[in-house]
Amino acid sequence: MNIIQRYVVIGFLISLLSLITIGAILFYSFPFMNWASFWEVKVFDLPLILFSSCIIFLIGIITGLLSGVFEKKQWQTVYDQVTHIEQGRGLMDKQAVPELDMVQQILHKINMQMKEQAKLAQKLANEKAVDMENRVQEIISQERNRLARELHDSVSQQLFAASMLMSAITENNSELAEYQTKQLLLVEQMIQQSQLEMRALLLHLRPVALKGKTLQEGIEELLIELQHKIPMELSWKLEKFRMDKGVEDHLFRIVQESFSNSLRHSKAASLEVLLIERDQFIILRIEDDGIGFDVESEKAGSYGLQNMYDRALEIGGVMKIVSVKGQGTRLEVKVPKIDLKGEDDD
Repeated sequence: MNIIQRYVVIGFLISLLSLITIGAILFYSFPFMNWASFWEVKVFDLPLILFSSCIIFLIGIITGLLSGVFEKKQWQTVYDQVTHIEQGRGLMDKQAVPELDMVQQILHKINMQMKEQAKLAQKLANEKAVDMENRVQEIISQERNRLARELHDSVSQQLFAASMLMSAITENNSELAEYQTKQLLLVEQMIQQSQLEMRALLLHLRPVALKGKTLQEGIEELLIELQHKIPMELSWKLEKFRMDKGVEDHLFRIVQESFSNSLRHSKAASLEVLLIERDQFIILRIEDDGIGFDVESEKAGSYGLQNMYDRALEIGGVMKIVSVKGQGTRLEVKVPKIDLKGEDDD
């Protein structure tokens, strides 16, 4: 039973109780009245007592209906406000009715607390990123560069040479049996897959820090480098705006992890990257047209996916992944844009 129905029933019961009470008072106050006259006197062809009863019931039902509509409107206002807060859009301009003024004040406090928590999370992430960079970044960067250089100069080059050799064998040797050709093609595909795995590994070995570059410059540099190394169509739109360093470092690591996953697993032909600022939110979106996957099952068993979710949470943001098998995957990170430097100046 919804609110309106409940109030209509309450109004009907109150009317019934009122009618019984009034009848009892009249009966005991005027015991010698000619009660038959109530049936003889008619209004609109209805006995007076029946007409009066209908009027009382009608007033009660209408009162209950109006009260129910008003109550439902109050709760709808609360629901709309809570929904806006849950979606990170803050309180609506619409004012609550006076009876819900206290609830409105509490919702305002909750909204302010959520903003302060997001602000604190970003500030802590920013301080943590700066501190970690000062203490260990140079050592990590040197080691990553050394490993990446050795792998590129040895294993990656050997895989490339093996791939070229297998292509030459299958194209130029017409005396091979059909099953031998199929086996050689299979080996060639395995080598090409190993090359993609190696490139994904090299992505992980790249230094996490942007080294003085903005996030937009770091992503563009990474995409241009990948354009010359992978058989995938790349496109991007990177709007220029300022971010705090902690946010940039976390988003750049999410980009690296996402690119690595696409190279190793998606079998995509194209990859699109979008970085924009809208309504005081930083939005990062990465989309491919690969084979897709089951997000829930993969999230439970994938350290990489969980790591990306955690990084988005650390800077007060949220990350959503939508993937449809056979149609591709879209990753979107939405982070509130808070100017920590401006606050420090104040």
